[in-house]
Amino acid sequence: MEFCFYLITDRKSTAGEHSIDYVLQDAFEAGVRGVLLRERDLPDRDLIALAGRIRDLSHKYNARMLVSGRVDVAIAVGADGLHLTSRSLPANAARKLVGKDKYIAVSTHSLAEAKRAEAEGANFITYGPVYYTSSKAQYGPPVGLENLAQVCGQVNIPVFALGGVTEENALDAMDAGAYGVAVISAVIGAEYPAAAAAGIINKIRCYKIGRLV
Repeated sequence: MEFCFYLITDRKSTAGEHSIDYVLQDAFEAGVRGVLLRERDLPDRDLIALAGRIRDLSHKYNARMLVSGRVDVAIAVGADGLHLTSRSLPANAARKLVGKDKYIAVSTHSLAEAKRAEAEGANFITYGPVYYTSSKAQYGPPVGLENLAQVCGQVNIPVFALGGVTEENALDAMDAGAYGVAVISAVIGAEYPAAAAAGIINKIRCYKIGRLV
């Protein structure tokens, strides 16, 4: 994997007058190298336009940009991959459409979903919500670190801890076996997105370096 910090967009949650373009520019400058475009409510024309801008910006920083759910948008803008839900198109079917060199990620909320995503050929998964977060409340109570550790121990693809991840608890998720973290509000909603992203990224980098020493 080329990144261990996965930033998920939510243009409605940016702080103050920040646009999502501004937040992403800040985040890329802080070291973010993986981003998921997840603006499902946008009309197709607006989504394509935003996807094109994010693709250009991400490639400027040698970052990877995935699109949530929309195979057509991912192909149209030349995205680096596609992110699926556990109830959508299977990863192996999506692979035939986007190509063998693209990332396929899957959102999972149970061990069974995680194993299925791996079996169907996903490159990596997100798993959660690990901690409470209002954006993931519809998926029920947090799965917690114990369940995260179980999933990480039973699949052989990278697992990104998702849901309520902050600079304060990111390393707990890493200790549970996560390859990295997926973040929305801690960066997208921050007054200073670059500082928020850098704080988490630096902790993860130091953690990984420490494990290799």
